[in-house]
Amino acid sequence: MKTAVKRVVVMGLGRFGGGVGVAKYLAARGADVLVTDLLRAGQLHESMTELDGLPIRYRLGGHDVGDFTQADLIVVNPSVDRRGNEYLRAAQGAGATLTSEIRLLIDALPNRHHVIGVTGTTGKSTVTAMLSHVLTKHHSPTRVHIGGNIGGSLLGCLDQIKNDHLVVLELSSFMLDDLDDDHWSPGIAVVTNFAPNHLDRHTSIEDYAAAKQVILKYQERGDTTILGPTATHWPTNTGVTRHAVAGHDARIVLGIPGTHNRVNATLAYGATQAIGVSGIDPAHDFADFVGLPHRLQFVCEYNNIRFYNDSKATTPEAVQFAIESLIDDPVVVATPGASSSGVLVILGGYDKGHNLTALGELAGHACRAVFTIGATGDAIADAAQRSGCANVMRCGSLDRAVEAASQQARPGDAVLLSPGCASWDQFENYEKRGAAFVEAILKYNTQRQP
Repeated sequence: MKTAVKRVVVMGLGRFGGGVGVAKYLAARGADVLVTDLLRAGQLHESMTELDGLPIRYRLGGHDVGDFTQADLIVVNPSVDRRGNEYLRAAQGAGATLTSEIRLLIDALPNRHHVIGVTGTTGKSTVTAMLSHVLTKHHSPTRVHIGGNIGGSLLGCLDQIKNDHLVVLELSSFMLDDLDDDHWSPGIAVVTNFAPNHLDRHTSIEDYAAAKQVILKYQERGDTTILGPTATHWPTNTGVTRHAVAGHDARIVLGIPGTHNRVNATLAYGATQAIGVSGIDPAHDFADFVGLPHRLQFVCEYNNIRFYNDSKATTPEAVQFAIESLIDDPVVVATPGASSSGVLVILGGYDKGHNLTALGELAGHACRAVFTIGATGDAIADAAQRSGCANVMRCGSLDRAVEAASQQARPGDAVLLSPGCASWDQFENYEKRGAAFVEAILKYNTQRQP
């Protein structure tokens, strides 16, 4: 794309690297770049620091419609809801083109057939990280490039991505919705699973499914699709090699808990084979994968009570995976001689339109105690109590929930933050929520050590 004479508006700088990457990319190519965001400068300090010294203008704390009507190109952050957006409508009315960071990236990648795209309601970040972990063992790290929704931007290293290199992209439903306009799907498509999510943005479950299925929609003869257990019914195009994964590969050895993670590793292993990487040993190459922060992450142990940070779990399905992992997985065992063991779960947050009754009932049936927080806390607590759970506490804040769970936990128990909801009612993002959980654990447990 020729950008030297273009007036470009980057709509949404954000705090996760995508806005920074595309702003740098465009400024380096001579575009006249204006970054606009609803947040103020103080809230975007880290991102703005990365852009210091570049010829970029800013409009923060709100948007101005005049910026959009005078632009040639609008780069829209995936977090921006385009439905009925007055600024985007005005831009299109004035003849501006709408695009996104991911569209600019795939337009510039040298070889679609060497791209592994990963999507799914849950597990896509983990599968992407597993692929990075395993592929870099068998390739020079400089020949494996990881990007997309997992964070950061590959636009800044496009000149380093060669035709025979491997690119792994985590693709959200919002990104895939965008790529539909480009009629683009990756050469290797991995779908971890599918369940209702983001119904606050997608108009229906059908709309959400259609966005996810873009990862398969434009695949061609010779491409490969790998489908996880709840997506095995999805259709694939003629001539596309199709692998439906119903369970996990028994050869795979992992050092992190969860049958779902063994399924994730099976999907990742299948992708490595589809793209032609030889020499990978499923019994050894995944064993030292330590997982990702905020995804069923073991934090610490106090008085034989284990604490797990699963702040990234923002759907009921993710919560179910986490609870089942701690109950059933041999990696997590009760302390020998403990009188009893169980899971004490902290649930709640921003309402994304999930079935909160099902979430509360799930936790009420499976866990020894339920502690609720945030805007959805009361609805989840009501459902958990109706399910027959005798130990339900409406805590409101995460700090109070950690205090209560720490007091009630017994040796052999696991205290789990797996909210099943987004963080935006009380925290800027799930990372901040996870960090607050860890801080509260230290606060309420260091003084209780024997």
